[in-house]
Amino acid sequence: MTMQHRRQFIQDMGFSAASLPLLMGLPAFSGASEVTVKQRMIVVFSPNGTIPNDFWPNEVGADFKLKRIMESLQPYQDQMLVLKGICDQIKGDGDSHMRGMSCLLTGIELLPGNIQGGSHTPAGWASGLSVDQEIKNFLQNNPKTQTRFGSLEFGVVVPDRADPWTRMVYSGSNQPVAPIDDPYVMFNKLYGKVEDRKSVESVLDRVRNDLRRARALVGKEDRKLLEQHEQFIRDMEARIKRDAEHQLDIPAPVQKAGVKNANENMPDLSRMQIDMLVNSMQNDMARVGSLQYTRSVGQAKMTWLGINEGHHGLSHEPDSDKESQEKLVKINRWYCEEIAYMAKRLAETPEPDGTGSMLDNTTIVWTNELGKGNSHTLNDIPFVLIGGGLRFKMGRSLQYGRVPHNRLLMAFAHAFGHRVEAFGNANYCGDGPLHDLT
Repeated sequence: MTMQHRRQFIQDMGFSAASLPLLMGLPAFSGASEVTVKQRMIVVFSPNGTIPNDFWPNEVGADFKLKRIMESLQPYQDQMLVLKGICDQIKGDGDSHMRGMSCLLTGIELLPGNIQGGSHTPAGWASGLSVDQEIKNFLQNNPKTQTRFGSLEFGVVVPDRADPWTRMVYSGSNQPVAPIDDPYVMFNKLYGKVEDRKSVESVLDRVRNDLRRARALVGKEDRKLLEQHEQFIRDMEARIKRDAEHQLDIPAPVQKAGVKNANENMPDLSRMQIDMLVNSMQNDMARVGSLQYTRSVGQAKMTWLGINEGHHGLSHEPDSDKESQEKLVKINRWYCEEIAYMAKRLAETPEPDGTGSMLDNTTIVWTNELGKGNSHTLNDIPFVLIGGGLRFKMGRSLQYGRVPHNRLLMAFAHAFGHRVEAFGNANYCGDGPLHDLT
């Protein structure tokens, strides 16, 4: 039965359109003979570089110790790859933050433009598509790996402004893709066109009722999945009610540094977006995704950590300022804890076809636009991989000799069976995909 026929069959049974994404992913309605082991990749971005001495393991190989920033990933150390020595060697127009952000996944120069960054030459958008979209297109061109959206771009407190500091995903040259940082807008995208939170609640009611009806039509394994979907729906309802009570939907002006007043809600918004991202992939709406925290030069004020200064400002303080260094460690630890939460959600969610957990078939790629904030270096860009989706040999810390990050982007594509001969600027791809990963 084709996807179109399955969709019509489910609709003919009287289920609502909002339930289609959930039910289409169940083996009972998708056809067991068509089930193949899935591969997924989620790129997670946090800004302003890291603190090298508290981030990079000293050891090389399988016997490595996680430093303070990455301690929360300890339960997943055997499923991790920590890659040091990956460098963004793309030159040209734009400052390091601009090139660090918009060349991060594209591996190619920025176009000429009139956006001024510091004292550097003005620049425009990236001149090529990003690797996540390259992989998305490859998967969408194969009927066996097609999904409803192909890719989903989530954000957390990304400013309304659009410029090379705020975009890392590109569908082509001069074609930036904006992440969706409002969980309710993303919910609307995933589960139907709804205009306000009251109608969101109405959709949730219909979906919940549909799931209860579907339980009588499917087997034991599918019922487990439906129970998980029902729990997700209940959690969304609870959050909507809680947000309404706290009046989090008051329109917020953009502040001087480009951070919304919703900054204070980052912890809750982050968990909502992660939960929805995991749920969307569990339902096979997409196999490629991204989660962007703020932006390059992000000035989030993490007051919930007892930090009142903006992140970017702190990242410019010298290494000798120990108080600022400690605050930066706290900030990066918080980002890592959110990634550990995502890994936990994936690890605790079984695949519908019994091929292990979602983390076994998903790779989280945690990265940054800079290696170190106060030097603006594009060397040693943080790349930490968690999960088995790319079929790399995990549980290792590797150190390279300043290799172009284009070679890692090539390796991502090759891991999906997409044998690109180059990605981004071909001048940095001569040695092929990054070695020692498999």
